[in-house]
Amino acid sequence: MDASSITRYLTETFPDIQVETSDESSFFFCGEERKFPFATLVTKDSYDTVSNLNRPGVFRLNIGLARATFLSFFGAQPARPGEADAGPADCDFTALDRLMPHPVYGSMFWACVLNPSASTFEEKVRPLLAEAYEQASGRHSGRSSGKQD
Repeated sequence: MDASSITRYLTETFPDIQVETSDESSFFFCGEERKFPFATLVTKDSYDTVSNLNRPGVFRLNIGLARATFLSFFGAQPARPGEADAGPADCDFTALDRLMPHPVYGSMFWACVLNPSASTFEEKVRPLLAEAYEQASGRHSGRSSGKQD
């Protein structure tokens, strides 16, 4: 999968998606408010350097997960945010096609994958994107209707 295929999948699959682009990276929001993205697609080391995104053709898809989902994949919540603090000591944040905690935002239950293959995208990423969208959509709907989280 390439970054444009993932962008196309997101915008064609989920209703009411808003996309903001900054510094060649894309931020995917649910609804007009655009307060917090549910997924991002980062193509260079502007926000952190741990993944070495400056390699030709390398990008990172980031997904905001529910706490329970994050813990089911990674076992424990990282202690604090910070570059490379999100995963086990042996976590290689430069590895392609591997679902892992986000190197900076893992403590906020964000996961990532660099250049997911078609099978990883189909088997692991698509369900996580659907959950992230539903979670964001619920927050968006809750605010719109006056409900509290």
